Amino acid sequence: MSRTNQGKSKQRPKKNGKVLIVYFSRKKGVSDGPLKIGHTKVVADFIQQRTGADEYEIKAANPYPKSFKATADRAQQEQTDDARPKIKNKLPNVKKYDTVFLGAPVWWSEYPMIVRTFMDAVDLNGKNVVPFTTHKGSGMGSAQNQVEKQYPDANVLEGIGIEGEQAENSQKEVDQWLSKIGY
Repeated sequence: MSRTNQGKSKQRPKKNGKVLIVYFSRKKGVSDGPLKIGHTKVVADFIQQRTGADEYEIKAANPYPKSFKATADRAQQEQTDDARPKIKNKLPNVKKYDTVFLGAPVWWSEYPMIVRTFMDAVDLNGKNVVPFTTHKGSGMGSAQNQVEKQYPDANVLEGIGIEGEQAENSQKEVDQWLSKIGY
């Protein structure tokens, strides 16, 4: 069973419902190593392989810097300013989906502000919403609580936080989590 921010138990999702994975992913993660796609994209792809879901990538109108430090500095300033960075691509029509997975790296203990832009623009109340994150030691940060607060009438399922540097090797962990929440 899952919980909402009111602590009410909700039902597990129906496996035959339509699923969307919405994610934001920084291309190189926290290191400037060989990974060609971001850690969150790796996890989103594992979820997609298991669920057959459609994917929507949140793309910043003003792309984040290639340098991790410059990105971290910008992210901290956006958080301080309670900014809502613009999204470059057209928002998805979520009406046809029963479940939406919402994933991003944890920056300064929460979802990046560009994900907050998405959350403010797209109503996921009445849907199953499943947060997931990649991180460098902070787990899910406050992402689970952010989703529960933003969507009080959603069935918010238990999320998962994957350490970014372990993302490429996390398929078994992701599959176990998906089984636990009914996928």
